[in-house]
Amino acid sequence: MSKNKKNPESPEEKKSKNRERLLQIFSGIMLGVSFPPVPFPFTLLMFVGLIPYLKVIETKQTLLEINRSTYLTAFVFSLITIYWVGSWQKEADTFLMISGALLLFVNPAQLLIPSTLYYFTKKLFKRNIALYVFPLFWVTYEYVTMNTEIRFPWMTLGSGMALFNKFIQAADVIGSLGLSLIVIYLNIFFYKAFINYKISKKKFYLNFSFSVLIILIIISYGFYRSSSFQLSEKKIRVGLIQPNINPWDKWATGDLNTFLNLYLDLSEKAVKEGAEILVWPETAMPVYLLSGGHWSIVDSIYSFLQQHNIYLLTGMPDLIYYNKDNFPGDAKYSESGDFYYATYNAVLLLSPHTRELQRYGKTKLVPFGEKVPYADKIPFLGSLIKWGVGISGWNVGKDTTVFSLQGNTEEDSLYINGLVCYESIFPDFVAQFVDKGAQFIAVVTNDSWYGKLSGPYQHKEYAALRAVENRRSVVRAANGGVSCIINPLGITEIESEMFEKTSVVGDVVLENEKTFFTRNPLIIPILSSAFSIWILGIFILKKIKTKFHL
Repeated sequence: MSKNKKNPESPEEKKSKNRERLLQIFSGIMLGVSFPPVPFPFTLLMFVGLIPYLKVIETKQTLLEINRSTYLTAFVFSLITIYWVGSWQKEADTFLMISGALLLFVNPAQLLIPSTLYYFTKKLFKRNIALYVFPLFWVTYEYVTMNTEIRFPWMTLGSGMALFNKFIQAADVIGSLGLSLIVIYLNIFFYKAFINYKISKKKFYLNFSFSVLIILIIISYGFYRSSSFQLSEKKIRVGLIQPNINPWDKWATGDLNTFLNLYLDLSEKAVKEGAEILVWPETAMPVYLLSGGHWSIVDSIYSFLQQHNIYLLTGMPDLIYYNKDNFPGDAKYSESGDFYYATYNAVLLLSPHTRELQRYGKTKLVPFGEKVPYADKIPFLGSLIKWGVGISGWNVGKDTTVFSLQGNTEEDSLYINGLVCYESIFPDFVAQFVDKGAQFIAVVTNDSWYGKLSGPYQHKEYAALRAVENRRSVVRAANGGVSCIINPLGITEIESEMFEKTSVVGDVVLENEKTFFTRNPLIIPILSSAFSIWILGIFILKKIKTKFHL
């Protein structure tokens, strides 16, 4: 008989493996249903969702076994949380559906980062040590995957806590990645309590009590901040325009004059309700409106702004031309015109007083949908993949821009920033705008690609974390919803329904104080990453010494 031939599994071994798979799947289910839009009580499952998974990986000895277990849990978690990414609407672009399906398989693989580091630590130190530093590895994974070109950090555990308002108040100190850290430690302490229930009552009560104590401390802080935080008396009335234009037809057959009339009608309604600044959604017009060729529409917009003495912050495709002697490295060359140009998914601030624009080009582009990852380094990739709705191949914005609405005095002036779509899920990125002086955060987005699936509702709820982290109001102008105003405590004050033509008007408080998180957004992710790199370095060094008998 060959030495490599495996003995057949006994019925007991098969039963054990099936039991483990069920535990892994159960973990993925609990994590998935703890995320929005599933209502609040289910959020509490986040505190125990990892327990079945931890029970399985604690018994595994090889990296392959640990990563297999991790992938299954992560896949189920992904399937429930981001199933909507492919859109699955009848008009959906084929490429969008394919990339959405691929994401469900690729995204879980990123969770092999913390499980691999856990295995390394388990080999270097005791099993208990590996377990207690596992949360640091998880936060490292969440942070690192926010900073690659294939980033889609939609499943950070801190984001999943968005509906637990009193719990997320701590984000003004530790941010959403800090919340992730706490959530994973709670899972570990509850897990330790669970496995010691029949073995050691003392250890059971110690771990259980410690878990409850952490929750009580975080919630107590939440009640304290909610009651003690004084909202600024300085306010501005904002009008959010939700035109509910079909996102698929807009790029193919859209009539610009029809769109313009719709925007101006809804804007007129908002002005009558007292709006002092208007916000239109992402790519409000499906053309490079200000690049020439559409001056009659531009004149109509400026005429409206001057008539009502009102500013307009709008999402808009933006095209910038460069001459051959002075152009950025990522500019595209036009052979027909013999010039260079760059295109941006942008936010523009239009003033009633001047036609001098303030502009911001989206920095965090959606992988594959808006930019093929690493296409600047491997150029042929960019020509292989193009989304059929006119929004692929954008250039990357250059800076975090804070828009200035100048008043008669500095005190009367207003400073805001504009984020485009999924940029609002990046905690430290948003903090950069506030640190530069933004008094409230505006998000322009188009979430109606995904119908009434979970995505648009998750995106809206995640914005509450940005509000709390920075103690700034967040306003969202979404093409098909959800448009809303969220106050600095993370509470939604007014919101629209999905797929209605409407304007949402409300008062937005203007804050100036910066939170600890705003000033120091990277403390927890940097320390976690540094520790992870240290562990990785020790493991590699040990392997080298063993191999070469050093």
